[in-house]
This record gives sequence, C-alpha cells and structure tokens, in this order.
Amino acid sequence: MSTISDVAKLSGLSKTTVSRVINNHPYVSNEKKEKVLRAMQELGYSPNPAARMLRGQLSTTIGVIVPRLINPFFSYLVNSIEQTAYKKGYQVLICQSNEDSEKELAFLNLLKTKQVDGIIMTAIENDWNRLEQYTEFGPILLCNEYVNNLDVPVIRVDQCKGTYIGVKHLINKGHKKIAYCTGGLFNEQGKDKDRNQGYQRAIKEAGIEINPKWIFVNKHSIEDGKQVLRQILEMDDRPTAIFTGSDEIAGGLLIEAKEHGLNIPNDIAIIGFDDQPLAEMLDPKLTTIRQPVDQIGEKAVEVLLELLNNPEMTINHFELPVELVVRKST
Repeated sequence: MSTISDVAKLSGLSKTTVSRVINNHPYVSNEKKEKVLRAMQELGYSPNPAARMLRGQLSTTIGVIVPRLINPFFSYLVNSIEQTAYKKGYQVLICQSNEDSEKELAFLNLLKTKQVDGIIMTAIENDWNRLEQYTEFGPILLCNEYVNNLDVPVIRVDQCKGTYIGVKHLINKGHKKIAYCTGGLFNEQGKDKDRNQGYQRAIKEAGIEINPKWIFVNKHSIEDGKQVLRQILEMDDRPTAIFTGSDEIAGGLLIEAKEHGLNIPNDIAIIGFDDQPLAEMLDPKLTTIRQPVDQIGEKAVEVLLELLNNPEMTINHFELPVELVVRKST
C-alpha cells in the first residue's frame, strides 16, 4: 500500500506540501498540486485522515499551550500563531493549561498519540526534566518562555532588559521608592527570574535598597492589580512608583488608584508590560514595555515548521527586541 512518503518521493516534493494538497490548504501553487495529484493517481494512493494519524504521518496540525487565554497578551500571540500557520497550510489546536502542571503533561501527550505534529509552549509549568521525554515524539518549541541550555528552539525577548529599562525610566523621573509586581516569585529559580534580575540591577545601580514589603508576587489580573493598590494604601511608608508584570495588573492599579482619588503619576507612577491595546485605552494612558507579539508568533511557526521539514537542523535561540513606550502614567 502506498504512503504519503511514496507520493512525496514520486512528485519530488516534501511530505508537508503533499499533505497540504491532500487537505486542500491554500497557498500551494497549481504546478505543485498537479504533481501531487499525478503521483497519487499513478500510485493509487487514497488518503485516509484517521489512518495517516495512526501511521504517524503528518496531520498538518500544531498544538499551542498557553497558560490563560483570557490574558490579552496570549490571545494576541495565539492569533499571530494561528494566522501564520494557516497561511502555511497548518491548523492550530489551542490548549489552555490554566497553569496546571498535570494539564500541561496531558496536552504534551498529543505529540505521543500523533494528534499534532509539533507543539509551541508559551509557558512552562513543569520542570524541564519532566517535559524532555516528549521531544522524542515530535518537535517542541518554547515561545515567550525559556530554560537555559536546552536543545530545543526558543523564541523570546530580553525580559531582563525590558524590566531594566522600565525601572531606569522611573529612576530617571526621580523615584527612589519603587515597588515591583511579578507574575512569578521573587527568586533566582522561579518564573520571571529574568525580570527579577532586571529590577534588581536597575535598583542596585541607583544605590537604592530593595524594600521587601514593596515586592508583590504571583499577580496576573486586573483584580490582582486592584488588590495590590489597596495593600499599598495601607502602608505607612508607600512606594511612589510601581513596575508591573503586565498591562492587566497595571490597569487594575490605575483604576483602583483613581477610585481612591490618587493622581497618576503624581501620587504613584505606574508602568505595565506588553503594550496591549488596553494601554492606550486607560486614563491616563499607560507607560509600558512593548513586546513584538506578532513577530514572536510568526517566528515561532516559521521555526517549528522548519524543524518539522528538517529534524536535523541546527537548534537556535532567537531574541526579539523590546522597547519602552512612554505615555502619561509615569
């Protein structure tokens, strides 16, 4: 019985191109379609999607694991990944881990059962030593997340630099009492460790001592931002500025500050991270660190598909730029 590999060999095209023709995906030239169809006819090949999946051949599907789709950053990232993948003849299966390590492992099993060809991970909930075994079943790419010294491709921005330039901006504005809000923990091993280092570096260079009471950990949402502002209001010694890990948290801080009659930025300056559309909708408009989310998604798909077509390719890490966007909240 002929296989998709036989069709690819006879047509002189890749298995990916053959699969795209079989699945009627766009962006395949008529010339290539004719070559594939002639080869299929000559070989008597009749594709069966379920059978192809069981035989471990290409399904033209990639999985994307995200922690929280309700976070606009991940929504925009998934949108970029999906649109780029579709243009290249692939469909995307979206998996939301809700920061649950067991759900993450369940989604990685999609590689083992050949329901996806490869997986893009936008966050990591398990230690890598629990995840590494899944790479034998298909390519895994880290996007917006990384672990040092891994033999898998990584697409990321310089999180340390992003935080550093944000905190330096506050220092240059005359602030010395600068709070810090992170979605992870404030240590060298946990999530957001690079951002932690950026904050510490900027503070240390300015000769400022870190106040542990002004460090807020495991914060993610608008509601978290509101709670942080309420905590600050209860302090006798309050920070005059705060760097936050996302525009959502910053938005919550800003909304709650205005509810209590505070003037932004005179009473407290606020910086976000990501530069979501929310940043320009807030009043005052939010100073933030811009991540090139569309480029991140596009590059992630590009590299994953290269790896699918050439498993022996050299593994590289790609770093995209961040920039400070100054608006009215600082």
